[in-house]
Amino acid sequence: MALHRTYSSASSGMGVGGECRETFLELQRKKTHRYVVFKIDEKKKEVVVEKTGGAAESYEDFLASLPENDCRYAIYDFDFVTEENCQKSKIFFIAWSPAVSRIRAKMLYATSKDRFRRELDGVHYEIQATDPSELDIDILRERAH
Repeated sequence: MALHRTYSSASSGMGVGGECRETFLELQRKKTHRYVVFKIDEKKKEVVVEKTGGAAESYEDFLASLPENDCRYAIYDFDFVTEENCQKSKIFFIAWSPAVSRIRAKMLYATSKDRFRRELDGVHYEIQATDPSELDIDILRERAH
């Protein structure tokens, strides 16, 4: 049963589409997705799911799904093995705001981020990136350990 509610944010005017939370829960609890990319739909005035990546997709697939010149929010489920040889998983929230994106887009994503992030209960770490080098896999690995 999918919820199609829109959560409204008075501060930014951007709501959160109900499918955003449902898709996040599928990633978090069922491990259905490796990642989810969200975008702000300015006509609907809400954050919506743009793309999901299957559980078998790689980090390179995830990076390729982020536009070079526009902002996005994303969730990435990072699997790793600890020094004690335990399989672990950490969920990263990524605020992607490339330096070359429009000023309006950067402002819209910046003002809506905290409200949207609060809807995703269970995120372990947050990364804000303006350049692909700030999303190197080693950065996630370092944060997760």
